[in-house]
Amino acid sequence: MFDLAVFHQVKDPVSNVPGTTLLALVPVAVLLVSLAAFRVTAWLAVIIGSIVTIALGVGVWQAPFGATMEAYIWGALTGAWAIDWIVFWGVMIYFTLVETGMFDRFKRWLIQQATADIRIQTLLLAWAFGALLEGLVGFGYPWAIVAPILIALGVVELDAIRVGAIANNAPVSFGALGAPIIGLAAVTGLDVVHLGAIVGRIVAVLALLPPFVLIYLVSGKRGLKEGWPLGVVGALAYILGQFPISQFNPYLPDIIGALVCFGALLIFIRFWKPRTILGYGGIPVEEQEVELGEEVREARHGPRMRPGEVVQAVLPFIILVIVVIAWTGPWSSLPGVVLFSGAVEAVSSLSHKALAAEFDFKPWIAGTAILASWILIVAYLRPSGRQLGNALRRSLQQLWGAFLVAFFIFGLAYVFNYTGMATSLAYGFSQVGTAFIVLAPILGWIGVALSGSNTSTNALFGQFQLAVGQQIGVPLPMFPALNSVGAEVGKPVAPQTASVGVSTTRFVRNEGEVIRHNMVWTLFLLLYLIGIGLMYYFLFRSAMR
Repeated sequence: MFDLAVFHQVKDPVSNVPGTTLLALVPVAVLLVSLAAFRVTAWLAVIIGSIVTIALGVGVWQAPFGATMEAYIWGALTGAWAIDWIVFWGVMIYFTLVETGMFDRFKRWLIQQATADIRIQTLLLAWAFGALLEGLVGFGYPWAIVAPILIALGVVELDAIRVGAIANNAPVSFGALGAPIIGLAAVTGLDVVHLGAIVGRIVAVLALLPPFVLIYLVSGKRGLKEGWPLGVVGALAYILGQFPISQFNPYLPDIIGALVCFGALLIFIRFWKPRTILGYGGIPVEEQEVELGEEVREARHGPRMRPGEVVQAVLPFIILVIVVIAWTGPWSSLPGVVLFSGAVEAVSSLSHKALAAEFDFKPWIAGTAILASWILIVAYLRPSGRQLGNALRRSLQQLWGAFLVAFFIFGLAYVFNYTGMATSLAYGFSQVGTAFIVLAPILGWIGVALSGSNTSTNALFGQFQLAVGQQIGVPLPMFPALNSVGAEVGKPVAPQTASVGVSTTRFVRNEGEVIRHNMVWTLFLLLYLIGIGLMYYFLFRSAMR
């Protein structure tokens, strides 16, 4: 028997399922209106959404105020520790490499490996290098770094941004060091490793298509007809690195996939090159006729990097990979150590079983592994105090808004789940039956368009997607996983991501034009993802268990 003092959720507080469903959608609508119509900054929109969610949960869903606020606190702490901690140290590694010049050295090596053919350049830089950046940093940085290089290689600026954006989907579904999957596991209660494995199975199919789209975008039909082997190698090599890792480690699939893809493409072009060297737009060019930007020209025509310099540039990434795999792999007990736990319980209105809004303080989680990696990288690079100070300053300037969003969105999500709003919403949406398979990735796509963050989208919709799946009878991780991957597919039209992505171009504060330019192709990939969901549901459902 349940303790009578434990809050029992109310499934239909207004005694009208459509009305209850619409009321449960109010927090989502508040975020939508705040972000899209009133252009409120994301952290402030989430605070407003939190106030509305608490008011509805207490006033309509009859949740006790004290327990509701306790749920908010545990959620906010989860956002700060499970998400902000890992993202901060990932970004610190990035800016430490930038400040010491090691990141520029790594970029220079990449440019030197690429031929004058725009298709090879695009897959090496936008597809593989972009995945590495997203796996390490996230937040639209792949656009910001890759687009200027593509522009210097002759790609029209708006198209260069689109290529960087479209590449920034399938190979980045694990985000910055697994942060979206960690957040999704936190709100659903699903095992983070198992959830990452399911996402990996979806992405393994999704990743087959984008390299061919990228080749088409930069070189047209002719470029795709002659360069399709590059697409095959780019897709399969990424999957070969990403998929096996994703089945036991949700922190490194993007990074390993990127590195394997680099290596495979570099080896492949030693033995095979397109019959005709094509520049942007599919126009044949001779290598000496290509007009290069200053950074590319210096890398191409300057002295070749010596093997020792290449090792120096690559070693920080190797350190990161080794430490995180050793620290967080299935052989390690460190991430499971709990020093403190806090929780507030309720009884679900759907399952009539206990559920909890809880926070576990695990000091040796993945974020601490990234901190350990950063310490080793600092010991190797020996940056000056000024360089470290600049890295810290730039990291905080970049992340303070994202820190607040993660803190407040997880508080909102925990209240949304604890008070029963998520279960009421799930009950309403479950009435559409099997057709919800189509809606699951679309909701993720919409969510990231609102929040700009896969992690925030997972926090908002993760438990709801799980509850709908329970009602319909699909494998439990399936809808949350489709939500997460749908959010990544929507990144090219997310205003917050676009604002970072265009920061190194002339489209600063003109994100709307970029989003419109990206829209058709992101919808095309969304339709492909929906097809993948239908395939798994009807043909390979056991793979989603």
